Amino acid sequence: MTEPVKVVLATRNTHKLGELQAILAAVAARPGGPDLSRIALVGANEFPDLPDVVESGLTFAANALLKAVDAAERTGLPAIADDSGICVDVLNGMPGIFSARWGGKHGADAANLDLLLAQVGDIADEHRGAQFVCAAALALPDGTQIVREGTVRGRLLRERRGEGGFGYDPVFLPDGFDRTTAELTAAEKNSISHRGRAFEALAADLAALV
Repeated sequence: MTEPVKVVLATRNTHKLGELQAILAAVAARPGGPDLSRIALVGANEFPDLPDVVESGLTFAANALLKAVDAAERTGLPAIADDSGICVDVLNGMPGIFSARWGGKHGADAANLDLLLAQVGDIADEHRGAQFVCAAALALPDGTQIVREGTVRGRLLRERRGEGGFGYDPVFLPDGFDRTTAELTAAEKNSISHRGRAFEALAADLAALV
């Protein structure tokens, strides 16, 4: 039996690993979807010596590539990574690449969300447009680099709604929905999310590995 092709997801976030596994499984299950049956996605936790990479890039794509390239070079395996965030129209696209640390501390979701809501508190509903953006990168040990991007448009609400998701999901109402991304089921969210769309585009590149 042919051995599966290990692909490293350059994150120690087990939630993100599970989400990505679900996204790729859903993409592969669609009629005519890419064959990912021999792709074995593993998290960075399987490589204790793999360091966290400083996200010093100035774009989502640059940060995703920094992480994927480093993981591919250190493990000798194909590696994927993503960088994502929310871009608010009236803030000229910010928080953008600073979304995870907008409140001053990386990953402090409540503080990030509180600050963003305060900053747009006096903005009329019709001007609260925003989009989630994700850049998904694939890096191979031979130096090959591929980046695919996905976006989902919507607008910011004034108060949190929903218990699912994470980050800015409780205040983001995607276009065409009456529920926030924190109120959608995981399958619903993955089918329209920026990360889902970016990795759906990258799935064909992953299938080409086998």
